[in-house]
Amino acid sequence: MIKNYFKIAWRNLMKYKFISFINLFGLTVGLTCCLLITTYILDELSYDRYNKNADNIYRVTRTFNNGNGAVSLKLSTVAPAFGYYFPTDFPEIQKMTRLLDNGLTPVRYGEKKFNEKSIFFADENLFDVFTVKVVKGSPKKALTDPFSMMLSEEEATKYFGDEDPIDKLVRVNSQFDFKVTGVYKAFPSNAHMHPGMLLSFSSLRDSVLYGEEALRTSWGNNAFFTYLLLPDKFTAQRIEAQFPAFVDKHMDHKDYQGKNPSLFTKLELQKLTDIHLHSHTDYEAEQNSDISRVYIFSIIALFILLIACINYVNLSTARSALRAREIGIRKVIGANKKELILQFLGESVLICWVATLLAFACTYFSLPLLNTVSGKSISLSVLLKWQVIVPLLLTPFFIGIVSGIYPALFMSSYQPIKTLKGLFKVNGGSISFRKALVVTQFAVSIILIITTIVVFQQLHYMQKKSLGFDKDRIVTMSYTNAISKQYEPFRNELLQDVAFKDVTRSSRIPTGRLLDNMGAFLFANDSAMPITTDIKFVSVDHDFVSTFGIPVKQGRFFSRNYGTDTSSFVVNESAVKAMGFKDAGEAVNKEFKYGNTKGHIIGVINDFHFESMHQPIVPMVLLLLPPSQVYFNNFSVKIASSNLTASLNHLSSIWTKYFPETPFEYHFLDDQFDKLYDSEQRQATLFISFACIAIFIACLGLFGLSAFAITQRIKEIGVRKVLGANVNSIVGLLSKDFLILVAVAAILAFPVAWYAMHNWLKDFAYRIDIQWWVFIVAGVLAALVAFFTVSAQALRAAVADPVKSLRSE
Repeated sequence: MIKNYFKIAWRNLMKYKFISFINLFGLTVGLTCCLLITTYILDELSYDRYNKNADNIYRVTRTFNNGNGAVSLKLSTVAPAFGYYFPTDFPEIQKMTRLLDNGLTPVRYGEKKFNEKSIFFADENLFDVFTVKVVKGSPKKALTDPFSMMLSEEEATKYFGDEDPIDKLVRVNSQFDFKVTGVYKAFPSNAHMHPGMLLSFSSLRDSVLYGEEALRTSWGNNAFFTYLLLPDKFTAQRIEAQFPAFVDKHMDHKDYQGKNPSLFTKLELQKLTDIHLHSHTDYEAEQNSDISRVYIFSIIALFILLIACINYVNLSTARSALRAREIGIRKVIGANKKELILQFLGESVLICWVATLLAFACTYFSLPLLNTVSGKSISLSVLLKWQVIVPLLLTPFFIGIVSGIYPALFMSSYQPIKTLKGLFKVNGGSISFRKALVVTQFAVSIILIITTIVVFQQLHYMQKKSLGFDKDRIVTMSYTNAISKQYEPFRNELLQDVAFKDVTRSSRIPTGRLLDNMGAFLFANDSAMPITTDIKFVSVDHDFVSTFGIPVKQGRFFSRNYGTDTSSFVVNESAVKAMGFKDAGEAVNKEFKYGNTKGHIIGVINDFHFESMHQPIVPMVLLLLPPSQVYFNNFSVKIASSNLTASLNHLSSIWTKYFPETPFEYHFLDDQFDKLYDSEQRQATLFISFACIAIFIACLGLFGLSAFAITQRIKEIGVRKVLGANVNSIVGLLSKDFLILVAVAAILAFPVAWYAMHNWLKDFAYRIDIQWWVFIVAGVLAALVAFFTVSAQALRAAVADPVKSLRSE
């Protein structure tokens, strides 16, 4: 019997090829999109789960507040002294390991030299916590000795080729020789960090690098990623509950005005597998994703699948008119309702199975495109785990039954006597139900059109909004200790060329995060008044505002003509407001203390966007530190010449002259600003692509449904033409019903789309307002798409010869 069901199902598919093709094609495209989105989501959810002890590994984070409970800063890193005391104060900790990001570091072996961006100091027990395969050397001993290092396989090949790297000396930061003691396989793509080089943590005990005393007593240099391995089934809250007492025990109360340090700083444990999707700290090893993106793409996948299923239901019920006599005959010869339902569900499941097999093939060929757009390296293997493959194998049954249950129940209820006598007029299912499904399809499509327009608007706004400074033709480079001694001669020679307008050094450059806050005080009558609002700082030199084109609103900027400027301050407009002044003029010449530096405010600069549009402009102070305290990480060059290529070549030659050990590597500041929104741009591209596919599937179903509906009215059209109706009136008549459905869909979609995008925009400190015309455009676009889809069929029917349609009458 089962064999007979499949045989009849196949014959019906072949008999009604047009509708079968639309059903199969729509389901295949829909399932392909769902599979692609599923691979993306599974990859996002898999981060750091490759570790054998993933469920027991936690990262220590540190939160700062102003004593009133308001959080001012949350870091994914902590000071080194915490790691020093953790093992002794918490015996339940099985392992504690740390990594320190060394930033951009020049590395050289022989004639090969590169600027390495992923170089970390790592504790010797790193591989006891993280599951990474060591291919050369001992995982337990390779990082034990000072000035030893391990390389990933890719880095080993880059520096040594086919040569064995073990025991070779590599020059790091133009100062230290590290011996290669091991090679490891690169951290997987779904890891939250990807160190290319690991330097032994014991090297930091050298006083030139850091110093043993600083590792034990420093509570302020929050740069150390610290991970704890806890026992099985051990709740992290048990340790977190002891952290306040731990902080008060070890940290100096004098630094917190005699109060408990735990009132101002808080330690927390963050599960390793939560970092990629749930961590939003102010310092991460790499850029993370967000769980909201998983939710958004899950909803899109459900939308696409829903639209494809609606197509099947609509076309199947519409096609039922063609099978009325078949059903009547089958009932007369003994078929009961249950058997007919099984027959029709079998046809539905068969189509879904074929569509699923085709979708897997399409997914295989489409995955490289998804990786290109998303910036990932996902493979089809994520779908081949039993936890995934079993639900996927059951999907055709589920979709087939959900899509086919209504058509099966409807068609199996036909009365055989009426259908065989021709007394039972078949309308192809409940017209109201079919209309409701079409409304649902287009409501979803209109929601997707609106969200696509709003996403595009927000991205364009972020990229084009005035930042308050000039980012064009500014080249930025990393500033290291090896550069500092030769900086002034380098700067002087560079500025002798008219191609270069300005050169400046700073601890941070626009596009970076403002993390530091050292406490600010105003003075009145020799009495210090603390400023409760956080004020961030950037260490700069005399040429910062001229290089970046930042207007000075009041007073002046630092000058080489004033030796006392190293104890002076320049603040932005937001800082003026935070201090309680009405305008910038009131702040100038006021006595001010920031950190350990006390002096006067000599100038106020205009507010400008130092960070991305996700963050609001914050109070900021610029410091000109004395040479002994100088703290720079970057320097920036303003190019005046229109010939960028020649200017960069000249810059490279001067660089090589003064810094031969450091490879010349530069970035344009405007490119770095664009990269701030690279993640949003990639997500928007994926979103828009899948939204367009969803709209296409909806139109495909509408095309098939309208074709069938018009076929059912072919005699009516013939009569109307004989009575004098022209082509335009017939096309309008046939399109009107579908356009009314689109109008109803728009009314339902508008509030849903507004609510969704209103909440999405909350993630941006600077955002657009959703304009009323966006909804009108979306509605008109949907109406036009529906009209052209339907009119293509209506026009063909309207120009047909009425004699042929009326010949049988």
